[in-house]
Amino acid sequence: MKEILKKNELLKPLKGGEIIEGKIIARAKSSVFLDLGNKGTGIIYGKEFFEAKNILKDLKIGEKVFAKVLDPDNEEGFAELSVSRASRELTFETLREKEEKIIKVKITGANKGGLLTEISRIPAFLPVSQLSSKHYPKVKGGDIEKILKKLQKFIGKEFEVKILNLNQKEGQVILSERLAEIEKAKESLREYKIGNVVEGEITGLTDFGAFIRFGENLEGLIHISELDEKRVKDPSKIVQLGEKVKAKIIDISQGRVSLSLKALKSEN
Repeated sequence: MKEILKKNELLKPLKGGEIIEGKIIARAKSSVFLDLGNKGTGIIYGKEFFEAKNILKDLKIGEKVFAKVLDPDNEEGFAELSVSRASRELTFETLREKEEKIIKVKITGANKGGLLTEISRIPAFLPVSQLSSKHYPKVKGGDIEKILKKLQKFIGKEFEVKILNLNQKEGQVILSERLAEIEKAKESLREYKIGNVVEGEITGLTDFGAFIRFGENLEGLIHISELDEKRVKDPSKIVQLGEKVKAKIIDISQGRVSLSLKALKSEN
């Protein structure tokens, strides 16, 4: 039965949009011909040839390659194919399998919105909002140029991230270091509960509060409203970078920790 089903599958005509495997049988100046077995002969030419130049240049006669069918039977009797589109689709399929995993990427560039990288030759973007607390540019006043300078220091570094969003139509991959951080922090945070008092070091000051590192490399936020019983306009008037302080955990949510100095002061 399996043999019959396999034979029937082979006898099916080509359909536009399907991905097939073919063997390179000939090359021309701006085209490549593939043997598709009993499904005929395929051709990669024109725009599709130039888009896949980097993929095709190292392939020799007799080697196999995956291609997407654009036209099953053109006027010359060939199946028009695209290697670049097949490669992109297969890469996105691989990326979907990695959506729940923590993966490593190398940062290749930076702009005012975040960091640039790539996964399997697909461009990927890591927005500033999705950086971990460790790498988040803690710039007082939110000066964009200062933020960019901090981001540029990460070029060439490896980051652990998770895939936040895949957009195959646009060819975009959005990453999140924060999700990866949450995943790892969940395990470490099991020993902490709301109400615990921790001692840590102030690692960053922003307009909305202060970051504090405590325990096994965990980091949390003391919101500006939790720095003091009185209204605070400037966090640096209450705490300084590098200062050791005690703070009370007031919330643990999705791997993020909120702390309070005000809660301890009101208890004294």
